Amino acid sequence: MDIDDKTVDYVAKLARLNLDEQEVMDLRGDLSQIVGYVAKLRELDTSNVAQTAHVLPLKNVFREDMVKSSMNRKVVLANTEHKQDGFFVVPKIFE
Repeated sequence: MDIDDKTVDYVAKLARLNLDEQEVMDLRGDLSQIVGYVAKLRELDTSNVAQTAHVLPLKNVFREDMVKSSMNRKVVLANTEHKQDGFFVVPKIFE
C-alpha cells in the first residue's frame, strides 16, 4: 500500500513532529513498508494458534508474607538528631 504525503503529515501531526520534505519522503517509504508487512501478516492462517496475552509464561514473583520482629526503636532513632517522643521529626507537608 502506498502512503501519500497527506497521510504522513497527519501521522506527524499526531506525533507532534515537524518534518522537512526529506523526512516526509523517508517516512512515507518506511510507513509503506510497515503497512505492507502487516498486510502480509494478515494472509497467515492463525486459526490453530492459541491466543496469548504474553509470549512468555508469567508467574507471581511475590514472596510469602512472613511475620518478623521489627528493628529496635532506640537503635534506629540513634541515627538521627531529629526525633521526639520516640518518633522521627519531619518537615510539615500540610498546613
